[in-house]
Amino acid sequence: MKRIIAEVFEAEEKAGAILRQAQAQASEIRQGAEREISESLTEAREQARQIMQTTVEQAKKEAEQMRREKLREAEQAAESLFGGGASDVEGLVETLCQAIRTTEYDTDSP
Repeated sequence: MKRIIAEVFEAEEKAGAILRQAQAQASEIRQGAEREISESLTEAREQARQIMQTTVEQAKKEAEQMRREKLREAEQAAESLFGGGASDVEGLVETLCQAIRTTEYDTDSP
């Protein structure tokens, strides 16, 4: 009977040791998985930061290009409105003056 009880205690001790070893292995596996997850998250965050930075830089370049294009268009519009305007105004004034000089006046009006 003592031998059976000793064998049961020995089996319980072996089972306890196996259980502790399994728990230790599970803890190591869990810690390894947590490390991998943390590294993956850090890498994903860095990639997202780089993507955002590239996107922002590209948007800035596009905005600057659009600004330059609109400025160029505005300058061209201003040039077409006002650039040749002086000679056009002078021509118009000359035409009006010529029309006034050549117009006959009715001297019989009250």
